[in-house]
Amino acid sequence: MPDPTLDNASPEKEAQIPTNLRLLLLLEEVARLGTAVKPGQLIGTMGLPKPTIHRLLQTAEAEGFLQRDLDGRSYGPGPRLRALAVHTMSSEHLRTARLAILKAVAEEIGETCNLATPDREGMTYLDRVETKWPLRIQLPIGTQVPFHCTASGKMYLSTLRPATLRGVLSARPLERQTGRTITDPDALIDELARTRAQGYSTDDEEFMNGMAAIAVPILDGQNRLLATLSAHAPVQRRTLDDIKAFLSPLKTAAHKMAKLHTDPT
Repeated sequence: MPDPTLDNASPEKEAQIPTNLRLLLLLEEVARLGTAVKPGQLIGTMGLPKPTIHRLLQTAEAEGFLQRDLDGRSYGPGPRLRALAVHTMSSEHLRTARLAILKAVAEEIGETCNLATPDREGMTYLDRVETKWPLRIQLPIGTQVPFHCTASGKMYLSTLRPATLRGVLSARPLERQTGRTITDPDALIDELARTRAQGYSTDDEEFMNGMAAIAVPILDGQNRLLATLSAHAPVQRRTLDDIKAFLSPLKTAAHKMAKLHTDPT
């Protein structure tokens, strides 16, 4: 039996939401839920009429703040909303505090450390602190790297729901970057299960020959992935096992960064 709340909303609640705030509140709700959202969910949580919700969704989609999910009926963050999130995370006072943490952990372990956030096509480097060693692998801020063969990307993939993960991995062939790249979706799913269990991800020369990396998650107050903190190094200097020894300081730094975004004090 259809849920009548999906077609009718409380006139009192509708009147309480100013017209110029409705689109902002809808975008906030989509971001809060953290998954692709169907119109019916928004009708129930926002208390606005079905035609109003559909009109707001159409506007947000047309302007690039939301985009349709694979099922064609759900909506998730679009390029402009994702860019807004990145710019917010890069705001001056947050970035200053975050860079202080990033510099401290990079100096402690003596290798390059990176902060990356998920985008539609891959992980984007938001901040980084380079090692002082002359032999280094440079991936500038703003560089986008694949999900399936990088430590940061595999950490993100490991947080997806099984059906969503299958959809991502089946959308296109997994491109081979090196002889160690995992290109079989089933094998990668097994690897991601290990990542979830151990709480960190690795890149054993899967993205770039001669480079090994490790990543840990930065989580929000609802235990959802905000970003990843990773360290990488040339294998001539550090094996993957050597880099795994950095787990403790990386996790400590990730926890401090999470507090910057979840504890305003």
